Amino acid sequence: MNVAYVQFSPALCDLTETIVRLEALFPLCREADLVVLPELCNSGYNFRSKKEAFDSSERVENSRFLSFLNTRCREYGLDIVTGFNERSGNTLYNSAVLIGPEGYVGRYRKMHLFMNEKDYFCPGDKGLPVFQRQDATLGLLVCYDWFFAEVWKILALKGVDIICHPSNLILPGLAQQGIPFHSIANRVFIVTANRIGTEGSLTFTGSSLIVDVNGEILSRAPATKTHVDVVSIDLERARDKTVTSRNHLFGDRQPKNYKELLSIS
Repeated sequence: MNVAYVQFSPALCDLTETIVRLEALFPLCREADLVVLPELCNSGYNFRSKKEAFDSSERVENSRFLSFLNTRCREYGLDIVTGFNERSGNTLYNSAVLIGPEGYVGRYRKMHLFMNEKDYFCPGDKGLPVFQRQDATLGLLVCYDWFFAEVWKILALKGVDIICHPSNLILPGLAQQGIPFHSIANRVFIVTANRIGTEGSLTFTGSSLIVDVNGEILSRAPATKTHVDVVSIDLERARDKTVTSRNHLFGDRQPKNYKELLSIS
């Protein structure tokens, strides 16, 4: 399977310009089966007011941005995971949406909100869904979720092969160091699509990643430049959880001894 990220700078509150920027990059993805875009790709990130966040949001059901992505999915025969400023009634969610040639497939709403996101978005209420696409099982996380080992483990236990991770990372190098650990601890492939550029006081760190099941970095983008990369991966490697001849990553778990996690708050 061929997986890709698109690292670029979405335009803050200017969907038309964002689409123009992406339009020029999608031909570089023509060999991909799955493409991951950055967090809040349809709106930009560093809003100056709650009204600005709301006005740049879209409903999944009638999104101009998702319609544009669906056209690209049909044109190139691929799936896309994108960060999405999602409006549901009067509530906003920082979501990741999966689009295929047939249209909308599903979404994940970010659980762990970072910094000023707490002023605009509600924490996700849809749990951690997984999706069967082509030969792969996909899980979705968004940016700051990477800090929380629990969500990676839940997705791995649900059988995901690839975790798609739209991001707007601003802490230099931190996630890029930590994400390979999650691939090792769960034997999954990870595609982190980060963005570049500056919005107000925030500068995004780029360095998007594709990481294999042993934590090896198969692709790392530059820190400050637009970049697209397509990498071929062997999904069977994510399905082999053998550590040694006598150890299995899931078989050796001791859930009865982890219950303390639920009682500590």
